[in-house]
Amino acid sequence: MRKLVYVVITLLGSVLFPLAAMAEDPPSERVGELVFGMSAAFSGASRGLGIEYYRGASAWFNHVNAGGGVNGHTLRILPLDDGYDPIPTIRNTIRLVRDEKVFALFSYVGTPTTTRILPLLKHFEQERMFLLFPFSGAQPLRDPPYGDRVFNLRASYFQETRGLVQHFTSLGRRRIGVFYQADAYGRNGWDGVRRALAEEGLEIVSEAAYQRGALFSREYDREVEVLAAGRPDAIVTVGSYAATAGFIRDAREQGLDIPIATISFSDSDNMLRLLRAVGRSRGKVYTNDLVCAQVVPSYEDVTLPVVRLYREVMDQHAEMPPDNVLREPYSPHRYSFVSLEGFLNAVLLTNMVEHLGPQPSRERIPDALYALNGVDLGLGCPLRYSVQKNQGLDAVYYVTVREGRFVPLEDWSGWAK
Repeated sequence: MRKLVYVVITLLGSVLFPLAAMAEDPPSERVGELVFGMSAAFSGASRGLGIEYYRGASAWFNHVNAGGGVNGHTLRILPLDDGYDPIPTIRNTIRLVRDEKVFALFSYVGTPTTTRILPLLKHFEQERMFLLFPFSGAQPLRDPPYGDRVFNLRASYFQETRGLVQHFTSLGRRRIGVFYQADAYGRNGWDGVRRALAEEGLEIVSEAAYQRGALFSREYDREVEVLAAGRPDAIVTVGSYAATAGFIRDAREQGLDIPIATISFSDSDNMLRLLRAVGRSRGKVYTNDLVCAQVVPSYEDVTLPVVRLYREVMDQHAEMPPDNVLREPYSPHRYSFVSLEGFLNAVLLTNMVEHLGPQPSRERIPDALYALNGVDLGLGCPLRYSVQKNQGLDAVYYVTVREGRFVPLEDWSGWAK
């Protein structure tokens, strides 16, 4: 069999990376294949999320497989398109579990989609099916009654919104408005803002919602007017990248020049692409005073071992999803926050599979992840998994736009009132 060589990098803990392989047998003699089912938006207004998430995760799997796999097993993602719609997500999940018999569900994208399949995890309890590392910070994925069937890597929306509110209020910006998607995702983020403000004896001063699937090309003037009527000092948005970019464009057109913040699901790279393109066509700048919360560090921060590895692997192994799930054109980013998160998911999953041994079984997935408690994936902060905690990381990062690109936000004082 081929054997993976794992190197250990000491930061705040141990980092396990299958960086190279020593060939003993040809690839054709691998024991088998572990398939992980992924339902995500590969079409529609939010397709960039599913595509970039897939690209990051599959790049790492391609790298690992080129070195012989893990314990004799190659790793593969089976992606299905749900168009960011809960009903296809339910159908996809049933197919992945019953027909495709995937080893686990992996890297699902979206709150309204992912939360709708949580009862299926209980239904398939006999199969010991788990959902691993979804692209959502929603609380139902972390709390009873379904939290024991889900393992998250990223920080929650409550943590992202709380951090944004605390930063703004510390600057004297205590009147916070919320622009959000009218579904489970948007309401969860809205609730995060509400709770954070309540801790300081404050309330949301104005709010406006839009329907999921809204395009960048539509007008958001009415939503801007509703929010502006509350005289906010800052606005927190909980939306998709297309709708958020459209709202920011129209807010700036109407002279609403206060700080506007986004959370990680807004896919800041695709949002920035839209804003820069419309700015060039109109001869305007729409990217001033933006704050973007992220659950991964900047992909430009090459001081971090995992970021250097990510960039190298993406350049060598990144690929688009298969043609059968791609229905619309899309121009991928060389690097992005979303693909970096997908990459980290895959690195964590690879280490989990290593802990499962040569005969992996689903029922041992929780113990394999608990065994990784304290391991650092190269971020400078260790994983924190336990029987009481199904979320590995708590860090929230902030970036802003300077000269058309994202840079870490280290000084907020320019927005002090």
